[in-house]
Parts: sequence; C-alpha cells; structure tokens
Amino acid sequence: MKPHFLKRLLPVAFVLSILLAGVMFLGISVGSTGSNFGDVWRSLLTNTRADSVLEAIIWRIRLPRVILAALVGATLSLGGLVFQALLRNPLAEPYILGISGGSAIGAILGIILGLSYFPGVSIMAFTGSIGTLVLLLIMSQGQAVFKKDSLLLSGVMVNAFCSAVIMFLISMTRDARLHNIMFWLMGDLSTADIGQVGFLAAALLPCFILIFWLSNTMNLLLLGRDMAQTMGVNVKIVTLTLLITTSYMVSITVSYCGLIGFVGLVIPHLLRLVSGSDHRILVPASILGGGAYMVVCDLLAKILPSQGEIPAGVITALIGAPLFIFLLKRSRQ
Repeated sequence: MKPHFLKRLLPVAFVLSILLAGVMFLGISVGSTGSNFGDVWRSLLTNTRADSVLEAIIWRIRLPRVILAALVGATLSLGGLVFQALLRNPLAEPYILGISGGSAIGAILGIILGLSYFPGVSIMAFTGSIGTLVLLLIMSQGQAVFKKDSLLLSGVMVNAFCSAVIMFLISMTRDARLHNIMFWLMGDLSTADIGQVGFLAAALLPCFILIFWLSNTMNLLLLGRDMAQTMGVNVKIVTLTLLITTSYMVSITVSYCGLIGFVGLVIPHLLRLVSGSDHRILVPASILGGGAYMVVCDLLAKILPSQGEIPAGVITALIGAPLFIFLLKRSRQ
C-alpha cells in the first residue's frame, strides 16, 4: 500500500471502527429487560457474576444478535458495492437484482423439506443465488454485463418473479412453519446463536479478504471493460469471481436471517459522498459502515414497537426504498 493511500484509509477506518464499536455496545445494552450501561460495561470487561440473569441475557442473547447484525450489514453493504462496481450503476444491489430473492427461494425450499440448517438450508440458498445469477447473465446475454441498464433491468424482473415464487411456496405451507417463514422472510435477527454466528464469521472473512484484494481491480473496471483489459485485467475471470463470491456471501446471510433489502444501496452511496470512489477505501468502509448501520436498524426494530419487535428488514426497507426512488429519479434527469 502506498503512503498516500494509507493516509486516506486510516482516518476513515478509525472513525467507522469507533462508530461500529459504539453502536454495538448500545445494542448490547438496550433491550426489552431494560438497560444499564454500567452493568453491561462491567460484564464485558470482567468475569463478575453479580447478576447471572443479566450475564445470560448479554452473552447468550444480545451479543450474538449484535454480532450477527454487524456481519449481515457488512455483507450486504459490500455486496452492493461490488455489484455497483461491476455494473457501473449506483442502483445495483443484491436485493434489487434478485440475488437475495433467489437465495430465499432456495432457503425456503430447504425449510419446507425439513433439511438441517447446515448444510441443507445453506446449500439450498447458495444454489438459489447461483441459479438466479445464471439466469441474470443469460437474460443480459452474457457479454452485456458491463452495460449499465441491461443487467439491472433483468434483475428487477427476476426479483419480481422470485417474489411470486416465494409467495407461492408460502401459500403451499399449511403448518406452523408458515409464521416462522413469514417473520424470517422480512429479516429476522432474533434467533442468533453464538455457534452459528461464529460459523458465519468464519465463512465470510475469506470473502471480505478476497474482495479487498480485488478492490483496486474494481477501480480499473470502472474505467470500462476495454480500458481494464488494456491495463492487464482478465475481465471475465475477475467478474465471475466477484459475482460468485458476492452471491455466496448473500446466500449465507439470507439463510441466517431472511431478506434484508437496500443495505447495499444506502451505505455505499453515503460512503462515496464522504470518502470518494476509491474501492481500496470503500471496501473496508462498507464492511464497517454496513455493520454499524445494520446494528442501528436492528436496535430500532427492538425499541420502536411498544410491545414485541418488528423484523429488521422492515426498518431497512423504510429507509432504503425512498432513497432508491430518489436515486432512480435523479439518474433519469
């Protein structure tokens, strides 16, 4: 890394790391049983067992959920950034393109078939995302991947079709699983388990590293396919690598917590306004910023209702959908 690049990256990473740590602590401290920041702080820093109930709530319920929210937000934000770089379109993101919908179809089929969460449901979700990706490439005629509108329009159509298939599958489910599927489908982080969260982190970390390694290549892709090839980029290999890696990440998160949309639209857009368009900075910023954003959305999902909670995906949609309409309108002007 060059010194001037580090001078730009380190301040952004530092600020976003502090933000992520702060909102994670807030997420651990606030819940339906009330909040006591001092007790939570002592519980995290010491091994005191003054309140075994509080210890159980923090370590078994709140902490896994906050970590899961951060991982999901980081993944979806990074996925949106990758798709926007490949398509050179700020409106592209996994949910809008239908990748999340394809993953959800696979996961729902796995749930209905009674498969174990891992590897059954996860493999089905990944298969669904890859199937959707292949369909998108076919619809956009393969070579048109770098055209701004072709793949995005195809994604919107595929997303609508996936929504119809999801509703059909749910309508065919007549037992108690229906309610669980519906709540999960809207983005449910309430069933976080520390073991599953650890597995998710281990599955996602290599993807984060790979995408960061290709971050400068994404800068070259923004210059156009011909220019990237002239500068030594194997466009087809890099494109397929990024598409498959992103689809894998998204499918894993969908199998854990259902459909959560527009995170990959909101965070990359805001970060570009603040830190510019260099993907060597945007990739780590999207991981940290997306994680912080998702923790905040999940916190709002817990505290806004007077009783119970709402799915986190509802909050992200309420924020992201108006931004999508705004960006779409501005892109046509």
